[in-house]
Amino acid sequence: MRNRTALRNANARALITASAATAGWHGTRGRAGWWRHRSGGYGWVGPLFWPFAYYDLYDYTMWGYGDDPGFWDYGYNDIYAGLFTPYGYDDLAGYLPQSGGGGQPGKGAAPPMAPPAPEQLAQMCGEDSRDIAGLPIDQIQQALQPTEAQRAALDDLANASVKAAQEIKAACPTQVALTAPARLAAMQQRIEAMISAVGTVRPPLQKFYDLLNDEQKARLNALGQDQGRRKAASHSNGSPVQSCDAAQPGVMDWPAAAIEAKLHPTEAQRASLTALQDASAKAAELLKNSCQPNEAITPPARLEATGKRLDAMLQAVKTVRAALDDFYGKLTDEQKAQFEAIGPGRSASSDQRTELRPHTHRHHASINGIIRHFIRLAW
Repeated sequence: MRNRTALRNANARALITASAATAGWHGTRGRAGWWRHRSGGYGWVGPLFWPFAYYDLYDYTMWGYGDDPGFWDYGYNDIYAGLFTPYGYDDLAGYLPQSGGGGQPGKGAAPPMAPPAPEQLAQMCGEDSRDIAGLPIDQIQQALQPTEAQRAALDDLANASVKAAQEIKAACPTQVALTAPARLAAMQQRIEAMISAVGTVRPPLQKFYDLLNDEQKARLNALGQDQGRRKAASHSNGSPVQSCDAAQPGVMDWPAAAIEAKLHPTEAQRASLTALQDASAKAAELLKNSCQPNEAITPPARLEATGKRLDAMLQAVKTVRAALDDFYGKLTDEQKAQFEAIGPGRSASSDQRTELRPHTHRHHASINGIIRHFIRLAW
């Protein structure tokens, strides 16, 4: 987790989150989560939504990475996972500040992976050091040969980048959210921090880019295209349009039968449940319509695209959250417990396992082992 060169590679980050997201499960070796992204990573790692959020913003803004969904992998599937978390309390125990996890593997079962330590989870929240959040100043200067005024603007952009990372890191959860309303609240807070970060970076990025002459702009754009080609050489998942909000068939179907069987809702509760389903469908459609075609070829244009996408995600989360709060408020304590058990129950069902795409592999090595394995892919 301290190898910053490796963490600049989106492949390595996806594999780290894939390992960490399932580490808290007990006796489930070899199973992939149904809430997995098409790129192989996960939108939720225990209580944390959007691990490595700063890196995803940075990669797409500066380099584009059109063949890797990265930033664009996040969407309705993560809202769904917030509603119907795959984690039970015992699964989340390893993510709590206290060490140790709940439960033991059954007799003859392979020992589970140790869940990520709290400090490792915190590192996934973001990083505020110039070494990580700062731009590759030397690389940009070598490519552009900036003037003194351009160099000063680049320094301002680097400082803004550090501040943006601090804003995102500040939204790291300090406790585990054990209910659906609390999870969506944490999700909203994380997205709002990312929107604030975009607002912090946008003015200095635009100022720096406007100071460049046409030849320098072409060099900067070419630098990003070169990074994208290098990335595509090691991993290709299709364009953002193909990946954005493209859940695997049947994975995100509303579990109406399970809710009916477990909660036995009253007429009033059923009416609120219908409103929640409608809000969820509205959010899914909103996010589907906000998928950004891969046409933004400059860093300012790509940052603008991320801002619009995050605004749409925030609106979607708020839409679902309002309906969820109304429905959840009508449930008894017993019904709330049954509602929270739907997701973990699905994770435990063998017929609900997600079928992985051919390029995706299941990983059960340590996080440090994954970083060592993928260090050669880093730029």
